[in-house]
Amino acid sequence: MTKVILALHVTDPETRLSAPAFRTALATGGATAVQLNLDDADVAPAAMRFGPGEPITALVSVWTGGDPADAVRTVADAAEESALHAYRVREHVRLDPVPVPDGVRCDALVNVALLRRPESMTREEYLRYWQIHHTPIAIRTQNTVAYIQNTVEEVLTPATPEVSAIVEEHFPMAAMTDPHAFYGSRGDDRELDRRVTELMASVARFGADTGLDLVPTSRYHWNL
Repeated sequence: MTKVILALHVTDPETRLSAPAFRTALATGGATAVQLNLDDADVAPAAMRFGPGEPITALVSVWTGGDPADAVRTVADAAEESALHAYRVREHVRLDPVPVPDGVRCDALVNVALLRRPESMTREEYLRYWQIHHTPIAIRTQNTVAYIQNTVEEVLTPATPEVSAIVEEHFPMAAMTDPHAFYGSRGDDRELDRRVTELMASVARFGADTGLDLVPTSRYHWNL
């Protein structure tokens, strides 16, 4: 089974991508599941939203046993975006998301970050640090309730910029505006500072403190 992640930049993609006809078209092409991550009204208060290029408004993840190119075309047609960014990835689930019924919003702030490897590190060095050294630091210094890593294996469209990894982190909804809720420091300012310092030092060690896209989202999932 192949996982494809697509980044969209169109205005208001929710209506088109939530339509049953979109899911039917994906299933016809061999897809078995689809996930929507939408920068929508539910996460509008989120304090962190940035990136080096055009703002990402949604991400679509497709699990398929068919040709990934079919999934890319189906998403592009549904979203009415010809120059979308598409990646074939290898998924590593480090903390499982809370199960919810198909099409029901996950009760969490779901931050998705697209990470770029610094030129000073080889791909092997980068992935080793991110997956082995940084992950436990990220989980223990933040109030993370789910953590999914995606290693980029291939870009699938000519317009797609190079990124090395895509990470999906789930937090309580209060984390949108409350740093203590985000870092799990329970109102203790000294503990908050300690956690932020430890996390940021680790982030800097593999270049994830610069050049990344960070998108706050609502998450919806369907089995097909």
